[in-house]
Amino acid sequence: MAQAKHGDTVRVHYTGTFDDGTVFDSSAEREPLQFTIGSGQVIPGFDNAVLNMTLGEKKTVNIPADQAYGPRSEELVAEIGRDRLPADLEVEIGQQLQVGLADGGQTVVLIVDLNDETVTLDANHPMAGMDLNFELELIEIA
Repeated sequence: MAQAKHGDTVRVHYTGTFDDGTVFDSSAEREPLQFTIGSGQVIPGFDNAVLNMTLGEKKTVNIPADQAYGPRSEELVAEIGRDRLPADLEVEIGQQLQVGLADGGQTVVLIVDLNDETVTLDANHPMAGMDLNFELELIEIA
């Protein structure tokens, strides 16, 4: 039976959960996820979990944070003066903003705290520092 290998385009049904059992994403009610193994389209641990699976195989894997979205970094949390934001921008905790980087790129940050003088921005991925669990089923190997 064929096994999924680097360079194969695969289709996978999955359900992702946190350690407490909370589902954070699932393909159950939609099309399977399609990606090319080893291309960087998915987190490294997901790539590795699908590698060598056989068509129709199901398995459950735990992906540690360092193979998912990486560790949480306090260096990616910054407090800035409200005067650095547009005056007409209404901000609230939990809001996402797209900000420019020194290298000309852009990133999304989350407002995690604010007061009359400052806004605290967090550029960590929301799942940084978390181990993730996935139920996988390999549907197709192309």
